[in-house]
Amino acid sequence: MHNRTQVAVVGAGHAGVEAALACARLGIDTVLFTLSLDSLANMPCNPSIGGTGKGHLVYEIDALGGEMGRAADKVTLQSRTLNLGKGAAVHSKRIQADRQRYHHLMKKTLESTPNLRLIQAEITDIIIEPTPSGRKVSGVKTQLGEVWYCDCAILCPGTYLLGKIFVGDVSYQSGPDNLRAANSLSSALLREGIKLMRFKTGTPPRVRRCTIDFSVLEEQPGEEYPLPFSADTPEDAFLGVQQLKCYIVYTTPETHRIIRENLSRSAMYSGKIHATGTRYCPSIEDKIVRFADKERHQLFVEPMGDTEEIYLQGFSTSMPVDVQHKMLRSLPGFSHAEIMRYAYAIEYDCCDPTQLYATLEFKEISGLYGAGQFNGTSGYEEAAAQGLIAGINAALKLKGEEPLILERSSSYIGTLIDDLVTKGTNEPYRIMTSRSEYRLLLRQDNADLRLTELGRRVGLISDDRYRRFLERKHLIELETERLEKTYLSPAEVNPFLESLGESPVNTGISLSDLIRHPSLGYDEIAAVDPDRPALPRSVKITTEINMKYEGYIKRCLAEAARLAKLEDFYLPPDTDYSAIRGLRIEAAQKLNYFKPRTIGQASRISGVNPADISVLLIYFGKK
Repeated sequence: MHNRTQVAVVGAGHAGVEAALACARLGIDTVLFTLSLDSLANMPCNPSIGGTGKGHLVYEIDALGGEMGRAADKVTLQSRTLNLGKGAAVHSKRIQADRQRYHHLMKKTLESTPNLRLIQAEITDIIIEPTPSGRKVSGVKTQLGEVWYCDCAILCPGTYLLGKIFVGDVSYQSGPDNLRAANSLSSALLREGIKLMRFKTGTPPRVRRCTIDFSVLEEQPGEEYPLPFSADTPEDAFLGVQQLKCYIVYTTPETHRIIRENLSRSAMYSGKIHATGTRYCPSIEDKIVRFADKERHQLFVEPMGDTEEIYLQGFSTSMPVDVQHKMLRSLPGFSHAEIMRYAYAIEYDCCDPTQLYATLEFKEISGLYGAGQFNGTSGYEEAAAQGLIAGINAALKLKGEEPLILERSSSYIGTLIDDLVTKGTNEPYRIMTSRSEYRLLLRQDNADLRLTELGRRVGLISDDRYRRFLERKHLIELETERLEKTYLSPAEVNPFLESLGESPVNTGISLSDLIRHPSLGYDEIAAVDPDRPALPRSVKITTEINMKYEGYIKRCLAEAARLAKLEDFYLPPDTDYSAIRGLRIEAAQKLNYFKPRTIGQASRISGVNPADISVLLIYFGKK
């Protein structure tokens, strides 16, 4: 049986969901294939969304018109903003999510979206045909022999691709959560010349709630006044809502002894696992080995929703089940704990992302896109961000419109994709605020100001959403102007300053300069600002940050503008760099392989040095 669609999305994890929704909402006939409708938008690892750097991605996904932030707000069990003791650039929202409600909500959203069909089927092959200029994708084939012809295909297989689970000396073919693996697609990709890599990740055990003694654990409540991820969620949506508690527990010397004595039984240390694991989310046995001097490690006890299952963040392991029991019961409050799901490590195939353009389209196969963990990343948020961009660009390609390419200075999504396609990765890539040289510009509070116009241009931001965005932007501008122009005399302000133990002033001072004072802020100066308007909290937060960091922001903007000249210097895609005199052989080889879009991108390729960039500037400057 032969069928037809414009876009086929392979895999319905967080990348596939965003890709399919983006395409369908942009008017493109889309089919989303999944191994199981019951595992759509699954959270096989931690039951949370957001975190350091990751929260920024969720805000950016929402600003562009994606779905993750809206759904996360509706299934929030607890919300916290991390790093509040540090600068505004690293403030990051993280929520505990009801994983089953998230799945059901996303499934319902997909089922009710026009132009979108949802089909349970394993894609085992891709159909590639030659063209005068190279090759292009023309269809996908299911395990049942059904062929779906398409103009574009987006590969989002997550950790299912030749997935293999390890628990001690036991290993077997499987996807995450003991769901079946996708065992045929890898060979089809290799046949088409796509370079694959082998990565690994893992999860901790899930523990039965009623067998934990919470009285000896350290409580970790949610924040008092959470702001939502999505601009479509009312700011006061969480006010008065009772949040579930998380808890903290620490490993003990006994935990460490058990792990050390059984290292040879860990699949990771016995030599059974050959794939590369994530550096920033190591297994507990890896922590014990790498940080042998640490007396204890912090673990987080997290709810998963309307279930007895409790997630033990930080306790990932590939130890055999008998050792898992001993490790678990060595923790305070867990002496009688029962495991409901055993921890495991999982290996899977993924592609080398340097084969992709910044649009996430394969360079050698027109119309074929990759997104999510298939591109070598880790995490739901990184996956969703890539899925959104791949879906948008597939739709724009079919409409004959310019692609959406986010620069590093515009977003963490742009940083993530640029890192992947320019530098590649030899381990599961995780976004972090430290990866961006523009992090003071790329805060989570201003994601809408940075990206909503782009989402509107693409077609994913509704009229009502855009109207509310313009209103928020206008309020920030008005309040900024009011604070800058409102001055207080020494007689008006000095009693206030002296009551706080601050030095008095000799001349008039603006409200904005008061806010810039290190020990003061927007709320603190309310006593001398009685005529302030009633404003949404998000407006006050962004206004205050812009004022406090004004000098740093201006310097950062100037540096971004300087580097933008390199990003605006486009390189012809058909350039043969080996023919350019003065380029070193290594640089020419790397440039011919990566085919950078701009001088800026070329400058970030390993093996291309400043002298090579100078040669390119001179060579193309003359042309």
